[in-house]
Parts: sequence; structure tokens; C-alpha cells
Amino acid sequence: MINSDFRKKMADSWFSYLQSQICKEFEFLENNKFKFSRRDWKKNNKKEGGGTSCLLLGGKIFDKVGVNKSTVCGIFPKQFRSKILGAEKKGKYWASGVSVVAHMKNPKIPALHFNTRFIVTSKEWFGGGMDATPSHTDNKEKKIIHDDLKKVCLQNKKSYKKYKKWCDKYFYLPHRKEPRGIGGIFFDYEQKNWIKNFKFIRELGLTFIEISNKVINRKKKLKWVKKDKDEQLIKRGRYVEFNLLYDRGTKFGLNSGGNTDSILMSLPPEVKWK
Repeated sequence: MINSDFRKKMADSWFSYLQSQICKEFEFLENNKFKFSRRDWKKNNKKEGGGTSCLLLGGKIFDKVGVNKSTVCGIFPKQFRSKILGAEKKGKYWASGVSVVAHMKNPKIPALHFNTRFIVTSKEWFGGGMDATPSHTDNKEKKIIHDDLKKVCLQNKKSYKKYKKWCDKYFYLPHRKEPRGIGGIFFDYEQKNWIKNFKFIRELGLTFIEISNKVINRKKKLKWVKKDKDEQLIKRGRYVEFNLLYDRGTKFGLNSGGNTDSILMSLPPEVKWK
């Protein structure tokens, strides 16, 4: 039986490795002409951990892409404990994970979002997912993304239908009565078999890299005009609305003493509202 400290160490190591691999792949897509800037941060109480934020701005592919990794611990504020599994009584937690948000220069390429995490309170579980937010309809692209996500779920005996439905329900803007994008998969509270769940988390991370390469390489040379960009910037407004009003990751980060600039890196560099 793997003890809890070793499970934490393995998860933390994997997330560090995944962050470095995503950054390498994205720099390769930029022909290594645009590089990530790296910023390390610590919580106010340095014993409670911190993270590394990697940011690439103004590339030929990416308008803005952030790849964040953090490993933090501490005690949740009392008013927030009831919302976290296993934190209801003492509020003690440990959390590690990677989060990626990519906003593209070419408006024909969708914004991509991915995150995976391992959280320990009085319970232990994995969560995460991936979804895409296009500003232009492309059913073939939608099929590519969903087929690859379905494949990694089936390989790991996970319910793609359940995760897809969960994603569609989660990434929804009730005040506009519309989805944020074309969905993907979303899951939380995966507890039953740590070894199998950890394998799934790792394979999902690699699948995200594969999907990103497929989607970007398929469209990176497509021509676009100002009207296309305007449509993208308006769609980004929906992204901002969701992340500031509803996103659980944003709320978790702010309530766990995370770095505010890193938490809000998901926001696009430029956005419009009608």
C-alpha cells in the first residue's frame, strides 16, 4: 500500500514534469522564437508551499498562454470549508496540480483549457478536465477533440459520457443561457483506486498535448480578417464572465491563499463586449 506522503510526492513530481513538457511543446509550435517567462512564487507563509507560473505573450500562435503548477497546503477559511470534500471540520488541505489556458492569435483556432489536480483533506481525490472554446463553428474539429478524449477515457475504463455531461453542465453561463464552448470532459472526486486514477491523470495530460498539436497545426496557416478577430474577442468576453463568476478553480485558488496573478492568468489579454 502506498502511503499518503508518497502519493503526494508522486503527484507533485508528475505535475512538475507535465508543466515542463507542455511548455516545451508550445515553444516548439512557436518555432522556439517565443519563449515562456517563468515566475516562482510562495504563499505568505512559506511553509505552505507555492508554485511556478509560466507565461508566453504575443507569439505567432498564442496571444497569451499560461501554464501554472502549484503545490500548496494550509487551512481553508471557515466559510469555505463546507464546499470542499473532507474539509468540513478542520479545514486542513494539501493540493497540487497543473492548469493551462491558451488564447490563440488566429481566431480560427479555439481557446484551450486543461487542468488536473490531486487534493488531500480528510479525503483524497483527483479532478480535472479539458475543454475548448471556439469563436467559429467547426464540426470536424469538435469531433477530433471529443474522439481523443473519449479514447483516453475508454482506455482507462472511465465514463466518457458521464465526464462529457459533467463538462457541459459545468461550463455553462446561466445568466446568458449558453455554453462557454464546445465542451470536453470534466470530473472531480475520483477516489476509489489511486494507482488507476493516477495513470488516467497522466495519460490525460499527454492527450491534452496531442490534441493541442492537432488543433493548432490544422489551422495555424488559415487566413483571417478583422471581423473574425472581433468575433473571437466577443467570445472571449464569455470566457471572462465564466471564470470570474462561476469557476471553482478560481474560487479555490483565491480561498487557498494562491498567487492572485497566477490564478487570474486565465483571463485573455484583449476582449470585447457588444
